Amino acid sequence: MSQDPYDLLGVPRDADADTIKKAYRKLARQLHPDVNPDPETQERFKEVSRAYEVLSDPQKRAAYDRGGDPFGGAAGGFGQGAGFSFTDIMDAFFGGGGAAGAQGRGPRPRVRRGQDALIRLEVELAEAAFGVTRELKVDTAVTCETCHGAGAAPGSQPVTCETCHGAGEVAHVQRSFLGEIRTLRPCAACRGFGTIIPDPCRECSGEGRVRSRRTLTVKIPAGVDNGTRVQLTEQGEVGPGGGPPGDLFVEIHVTQHPTFTRHGNDLHCTVSVPMTAAALGTTLTVPTLEADLGGDDPELEKSFPLEVRPGTQSGTTQTIKARGVPGLRGVGRGDLVVSVVVDTPTKLDPRQEELLRELAAIRGEESPDGSIRPTHKSVFGRLRDAFNAH
Repeated sequence: MSQDPYDLLGVPRDADADTIKKAYRKLARQLHPDVNPDPETQERFKEVSRAYEVLSDPQKRAAYDRGGDPFGGAAGGFGQGAGFSFTDIMDAFFGGGGAAGAQGRGPRPRVRRGQDALIRLEVELAEAAFGVTRELKVDTAVTCETCHGAGAAPGSQPVTCETCHGAGEVAHVQRSFLGEIRTLRPCAACRGFGTIIPDPCRECSGEGRVRSRRTLTVKIPAGVDNGTRVQLTEQGEVGPGGGPPGDLFVEIHVTQHPTFTRHGNDLHCTVSVPMTAAALGTTLTVPTLEADLGGDDPELEKSFPLEVRPGTQSGTTQTIKARGVPGLRGVGRGDLVVSVVVDTPTKLDPRQEELLRELAAIRGEESPDGSIRPTHKSVFGRLRDAFNAH
């Protein structure tokens, strides 16, 4: 069979790189030993792979077109056992990427974006509802002031790695039945950077950043709730090599309030009234959440009158509009739901007992039979009873 790489790949001599790669991928899929394990096909696969190695390398292709040896005489020239890249084989089956990854080869940058940071902040219910400004002390990585992020001591600079010559990776050759397989791995000498810092900065040990405590001012918007995260752009960790900082997220944790509980943007509270007040009716003074803000602002209503109507039963609720938590985006405000609990006296002196017995006699309630009523069933309970009736 012809040893001409153009003939082996079935491409014209003026074929571009894309045409050559497509031809190789097609043949590699057909001839790979995993598909056709017979010795003749294996030998053909080696020849096709060596042909692609020549035509995919501009320098080797130019040397072959001039009539020279693209391998410089190594291993007997073309068709005599020259090596080929394992990455090219992977490209043939997976459309690119191979062992070196789809992002291409080359040194990795020293300057990279920093990580995002997360801190938790406890606030009171009123602060979460109406907003607050806090100062936070955070420990994060900041740019080294000695080397300004370069990582090298003042007056020095990184030098090109002598092992990989700045490529950031080195080739490793292994022999197999396919021939010599060449893979690329990150250079161990420079850790893939392509450069070495011979004299690292003593302050940051060549990282270009140091840990530092700093103070930030964070504005918590009105309406936040448990778990809400406030994002502070570019206030997180500075990246390696003095790279741009990530973001800082402040996660809100609202402490328990002694009076109010929050459900969405609504506030709930419970008031207790004596049995006599529930029967006769009264007016109570109920505090608002604004009372926690303190100060003497006359515009803040720190309490409001709650009318308990005569005959109010335990468990009765009243909804006070727009007394809850403001919306997070400044739209609307929740309600305040007040539940009334009637306190029944447990200890009576003789005079109080005498008066209550007299009231019971007047109302004919000395020996009540009680009013027994069915428990209200849920929708599912009523459906179950309807099915059981049939």
